[in-house]
Amino acid sequence: MPDQIADPSDLRADCARCFGLCCVALPFARSADFALDKPAGKPCPNLQGDHRCGIHAGLRRKGFTGCTVYDCFGAGQKVSQVTFGGQDWRTGSEEHARRMFDVFPVVRQLHELLWYLTEALALPAARPVHPDLRRALEKTEGLTRRTPGELAALDVAAHRQEVNVLLLRTSELVRAGAGSGKGKGKGRGKDRRGADLMGARLRGADLRGASLRGAYLIAADLTGADLRGADLIGADLRDADLTDADLTGAFFLTQPQLNAARGSAGTRLPASVGRPAHWTAAR
Repeated sequence: MPDQIADPSDLRADCARCFGLCCVALPFARSADFALDKPAGKPCPNLQGDHRCGIHAGLRRKGFTGCTVYDCFGAGQKVSQVTFGGQDWRTGSEEHARRMFDVFPVVRQLHELLWYLTEALALPAARPVHPDLRRALEKTEGLTRRTPGELAALDVAAHRQEVNVLLLRTSELVRAGAGSGKGKGKGRGKDRRGADLMGARLRGADLRGASLRGAYLIAADLTGADLRGADLIGADLRDADLTDADLTGAFFLTQPQLNAARGSAGTRLPASVGRPAHWTAAR
């Protein structure tokens, strides 16, 4: 029987079904990523009455790059339409709004885990742990459907740790094939979890099957690098240069990570993500 995995479309932001929660619940500070300060629970001044962004097409140009590298993994519409039954924070009580804003970050973390678990179940090399992954996915999905009070009290960190054990095992199984074979390069198949590679010169590097989980690759030069079969979960790719790099088969890579990086038409990507629109303009 084929593995029963979650519908990927449920794990992608659908702003038309959300009440602009990321634009209200989350805080941000004036910086290179945001043009102004905004505390948690206060609507962004660019948020319109229909819960859509008034400057969406020009976010980068107007100093809101941080918005373009954020993704709720579908948590916004889950909280808006399921957890709170379609009741808008604008029309409910202050307590209703506060609870919605408190719950949103929790569900967002759970949906991110659902994204990774769904991808892991689609990886043939991880078949030995598919039964455990499937159970973890079902448990996580069940948690997203709890009441607002239950979600607010949920120990997300503990659940993440449970899931992470399975994702680590998945990584080991997948990378075992990608990092083996003749012509092994210096970085091929290596475990670089949490490594400080900020600004690193990795042009043309052979990183096939490498674990780059949580690695700091900010402004790293990965031009023409071979990242096939690499584990990129949590890797910080802000301003990393992926021009002509090969990320075919790279896994646990999310759209926000790519959106934060630079790339080109020659950058090869896994099917799970799309080519950021700003890449063409940036090169």
